[in-house]
Amino acid sequence: MAKGYWIGRVDVHNDEGYKPYAAANPAIFKKYGGRFVVRGGPFECPEGEARSRNVVIEFPDYAAALACYNSPEYQANIKVRQPHAIADMIIIGGYDGPQP
Repeated sequence: MAKGYWIGRVDVHNDEGYKPYAAANPAIFKKYGGRFVVRGGPFECPEGEARSRNVVIEFPDYAAALACYNSPEYQANIKVRQPHAIADMIIIGGYDGPQP
């Protein structure tokens, strides 16, 4: 079964206000089997527009990724983040078919 992923791109405009959101996330993600694959780090944006922070979170499957996002805990935490950051988020199913 293919994994599920969150791909987030974030611009934080208030680091202090954003900290409680970031601090609450690991417990929420753990409940749904999520783990960070990418959390910041150096990057290049050769095409399109970038945000200052990039995050990829892996879940056991697409259903778990959706369940985590739609959970009451994460929906409440979004409200903590929103006054302090702009985020683009997609939830996507992984690929487990043939490789080149």
